[in-house]
Amino acid sequence: MRKIRKGDQVVIRTGKDRGKRGSVLQLVGDDRVLVEGANRAKKHEKPNPMKGTTGGIVEKEMPIHISNVGVFNPATQKADRVNIKTLDDGRRVRAFRTNGEMLDA
Repeated sequence: MRKIRKGDQVVIRTGKDRGKRGSVLQLVGDDRVLVEGANRAKKHEKPNPMKGTTGGIVEKEMPIHISNVGVFNPATQKADRVNIKTLDDGRRVRAFRTNGEMLDA
């Protein structure tokens, strides 16, 4: 079970976008995530008439290492670490470390 999933609200902990908040758009491999509005870079793209795309300079999100983001905890209004708890009925759920509140109930 992953501690950070697609759709989670996360806070960037380090780097040029430190403190920015956004949702996870995609998991890239085992250890990287794409965060909405963070780590944007300008990429030069060629036009592709087969796909119907025009060329030029495009600004897009680049992957960030998973250790540099933290899940946003609405109770504390800060980034928080996540652990995995096993409930009595055998289900495994993610919970915040500071207050034990469950992310997916």
